[in-house]
Amino acid sequence: MSEVTTAEFNEEGKYLRKIRSFVLREGRLTKGQAQAIESHWPAMGLDYSPVALDLTQVFGREADTVLEIGFGMGASLVQMAAAAPELNFIGVEVHKPGIGACLGDAGAAGVTNLRVYHHDAVEVLEHAIADGSLARVQLFFPDPWHKKRHHKRRIVQPEFVDLIRRKLKVGGVFHMATDWENYAEHMLEVMGAAPGYRNQSAEGNYVPRPDYRPLTKFEARGHRLGHGVWDLMFEKQD
Repeated sequence: MSEVTTAEFNEEGKYLRKIRSFVLREGRLTKGQAQAIESHWPAMGLDYSPVALDLTQVFGREADTVLEIGFGMGASLVQMAAAAPELNFIGVEVHKPGIGACLGDAGAAGVTNLRVYHHDAVEVLEHAIADGSLARVQLFFPDPWHKKRHHKRRIVQPEFVDLIRRKLKVGGVFHMATDWENYAEHMLEVMGAAPGYRNQSAEGNYVPRPDYRPLTKFEARGHRLGHGVWDLMFEKQD
């Protein structure tokens, strides 16, 4: 599970910027992770700059682009990129060992349609991603901040989901997943009140896990123990 971003939000859902705090999440790299970064960062790493990416130039082609916020160790992101070579994938993660693990797996799998940022996700979205350029944004198992007094730190807040909407193409999808029912209800409440989105659930709540989202070992173990997982998919209307 990843903390997805160093951002925090106040009670009104306003983003509280934390300058460069992501560098505190360097973590202890294994030798393999360090070697993977050295070997694969030149081809797959994106150095943050507050200028919108030219996605055609970055990937060398025109293709729909999926951005994942907080990919953890990156196993499922690499699996998704390998399974969908027709799509471009961008992963954003603040934890350096996760960057190393992801690049190592991507290199071993021969994946060429994946790029990664070691940076704060909100800053990347605000400044490095052009409006209307993404086909899908993925937020899987973010830190639930399960204590009630910490709910304001949850990344899914009104200002954040409006930022996501601006970056999606019309018809693009914001896909969230959580194994905390209270957070799922919070996501549903925030998204239900957000302008410009349509819930893809026919019942107006949650959707079955789509085939493209891999079932993680953690999630499979949770299923066996009777724990729930909730997927939410909201489409940009305008």
